[in-house]
Amino acid sequence: MSKLSWYAKRLKAMSAREIAWRASRAGEELLERADPTGRRSRIGRRELDWASMQERFRSGAGRPILLDRARAGAIAAEAPEVVDDLLVAADNAVDLRVQYFGYPAVQIRRPVNWMRDEVSGTIWPPLPSGKIDHRTAAGDAKWIWELNRLQHLPSLAEAWLFTGDDKYSEAVVAQLDSWMEQNPPGVGIAWRGAFEAGLRAISIAIALQGIRDSAALTQDRFRAIVGLLAECGRRCWAQRSLFSSANNHLVGEMAGLAVVAILFPELPSAARWEKRAVAALCREAGHQILPDGVGAEQSVRYQISTTELLVLVAALLRERDGVAPGELTDAIERGSRYLTALVGRSDPDPNYGDDDDGFSLKLGATAKRGIREHLAITAAYLGVDNCVAVVNLDARWYATLRERSGSTATAEPGGSFYAADGGVVVLRSGSRRITMDVGPLGYLSIAAHGHADALSITLSSQGQQLIGDSGSGSYYGHPEWRDPHRSTRAHGTVCIDRVDQSVIGGPFLWVTHARTSVVAVDLDAGVVDAEHDGYTRLDEPVTHRRWLIAPPDQQVVLVVDLVTGSGSHEITTSWPIDPALNVTPDGDEHIVDRDGIPVLQIAQAGLSPQLPERDRGDTETQLGWSSRTLESREPAWLVGATFVGGVPYVIATVLNSLENNANRVTGLVVTHGKGGVDVTWSIDGQHWLATIDPSAAGAVNVGSMKMPDKESADVTVDE
Repeated sequence: MSKLSWYAKRLKAMSAREIAWRASRAGEELLERADPTGRRSRIGRRELDWASMQERFRSGAGRPILLDRARAGAIAAEAPEVVDDLLVAADNAVDLRVQYFGYPAVQIRRPVNWMRDEVSGTIWPPLPSGKIDHRTAAGDAKWIWELNRLQHLPSLAEAWLFTGDDKYSEAVVAQLDSWMEQNPPGVGIAWRGAFEAGLRAISIAIALQGIRDSAALTQDRFRAIVGLLAECGRRCWAQRSLFSSANNHLVGEMAGLAVVAILFPELPSAARWEKRAVAALCREAGHQILPDGVGAEQSVRYQISTTELLVLVAALLRERDGVAPGELTDAIERGSRYLTALVGRSDPDPNYGDDDDGFSLKLGATAKRGIREHLAITAAYLGVDNCVAVVNLDARWYATLRERSGSTATAEPGGSFYAADGGVVVLRSGSRRITMDVGPLGYLSIAAHGHADALSITLSSQGQQLIGDSGSGSYYGHPEWRDPHRSTRAHGTVCIDRVDQSVIGGPFLWVTHARTSVVAVDLDAGVVDAEHDGYTRLDEPVTHRRWLIAPPDQQVVLVVDLVTGSGSHEITTSWPIDPALNVTPDGDEHIVDRDGIPVLQIAQAGLSPQLPERDRGDTETQLGWSSRTLESREPAWLVGATFVGGVPYVIATVLNSLENNANRVTGLVVTHGKGGVDVTWSIDGQHWLATIDPSAAGAVNVGSMKMPDKESADVTVDE
């Protein structure tokens, strides 16, 4: 895509006010380029008493403390194993041995060049940051940003607190000396965007607090580092993300600004910065963590990172003042309830939307934060026991802070639920969990981190994923992966005429959004009825409606897709299979097995003959891949079928569990007439009929056609 084309599409996603604001920002950027080292910005008109300020910082006077030697001792006594893991990570940080995303581990060469990408060999230019176009550069901007976020510095500070070994505290200041020398404000890729400044400010500020009484932190160094933090704070506010860009980036920027202001209250702008930042975070907490607890970005991983930024600021404020803003605590609490209900006691983490493997603040040694590790952090802040959480070092630090007064309830894991604001339906029966996406594409007009997955379904059983999500693949490192991984075909839904439900405008831009409408949800019966309008833009427009029918007392899950509108179309179903599983074709069916043991039968029927679809590791279409970590992927079966016919057209899919030697479904047939849709199949010697009336919301009946006791045989899912 040409640069001009991208700008044209991006403009379409902006309001008139946003265009005017961006025009004014462009003028400010020109001034920044004329003065890239930031000489126009000063900490204040008056000279600060740095000796007094450092003494107060060392004593902790007037500010909250997160990293502390006494607390470190308590953690080490309680959980020595997590300290051991942290020390391994800290030793790597001393030597600058790093590994980001799915790239190989690398050794940063000495002397350190903070603009060199050791994976690709790219050296980013020392130009004013506004002149660097990271979208078209040879290297992966996300890798070099990750290095320059300096998120390894807190682990060095922790290691110093745990061991007292000066090599760790000296590494913190030595690396900061080097970084500041090479990265004056406004120069280089590290300053490309206020979000980077915000996350870097958090890492530096927390690490500096951890080594506050180290001899390595001289007054000159303290002054230089605080000056850097002040410049980060200034940019977090002046260059903050607004309008269509005000997603998790705005939260990161305001959290960075708040942390600088809270931990360094002597800065002349600190009081104003804190007031502005906390007010903005309270607003965004309401916008970005929806009333039902779902993240507005339609990405579970971005929900985690956004929430942990809120946790950090709220915990610091409560430690200092005894209370945190209710808007922050409420958002943390409702998000925790939702995620607890989503994963239950043993279900796998869902993988919907983008996943960048990022951290807001990294205090432990884990390479990637799972939902259960995140829930340990929120539980520590909320002061509750969460039975699904996995306690980690990050959570242990938060647990040492001021306990929350009062009590709060944690959602009981397990059970079906419908999160109507975020558009997530979860149906559970025994160890089976089914999810269905009935929500929007993403957040704001660009929906940057959403995927074209309207009405997609996932299925897990006995804590193992069967049908899942293909993941994110890549942001910048492998651009050919980006669009296929967020495409409609890569998700458990229906693709029409080989085009996506929503229209991609760029790597983080959607120019047309499919809109989903929920017709009915009956949790007790296990029925979801919803549709979307993403294909009404076709020359011969159609609407896709889907019924998920999963009665809790039956092993067979039925999915019925109805396409209505005009014309004849090519309709393709997709079922992304977990990469740990294999697929064996059996005629038109797909038999899924784990280590040779069948676990799932996927059978489909339409109004015309089908062409089975089976992709695995295809490098031309980029279909048949699973990405568990950004910038890496592995082959995984993507199965389904393509049907061609005039509309209205109906497809029935049976997802039949074969665990515990269950029998297979046979004789699947779907018909469509004036009375609605009929689906018949046989299993265990019984014939079953599902009847759907599209004219009535959720009007679905499922029953056996031949059983000795009719009263007990007929199962009415919805009258």
